[in-house]
Amino acid sequence: MPLYEPGTDTQALRAALARPDSRLVACFCAAWCDTCTQYRPKLDALAAQFPGHTFVWVDIEDHPDLLGDEDVENFPTLLVREDGRTLFYGTMLPHIGHLERLLSSLDTHAPGQSTGLPDVEALLGGTATA
Repeated sequence: MPLYEPGTDTQALRAALARPDSRLVACFCAAWCDTCTQYRPKLDALAAQFPGHTFVWVDIEDHPDLLGDEDVENFPTLLVREDGRTLFYGTMLPHIGHLERLLSSLDTHAPGQSTGLPDVEALLGGTATA
């Protein structure tokens, strides 16, 4: 699967999020961040290894609505959600192997994590109501 961008890949992103077995992996980044620039091609390659997941590259300055009341202070900040539950939300060292191991080890039956994030899937998929 490709690495989607909100506002650019809208139709394909909506279709990917609509799949019932899809796990959302969102990377919150910024265009001015050198670490993000170096991390992106690695995340793109990882997306190809996990075709059942929906990987999204979110520039926090272009899409602050996807953060709600949360602040991103370090990059990369990652969000992993499945079945409406947050399985992981936080900063991670910019070594793609850390994310790869996390995705391989997450238990879908584990309790969800609480965040101040809005309904990211609904906002990305265009189903959020005002």
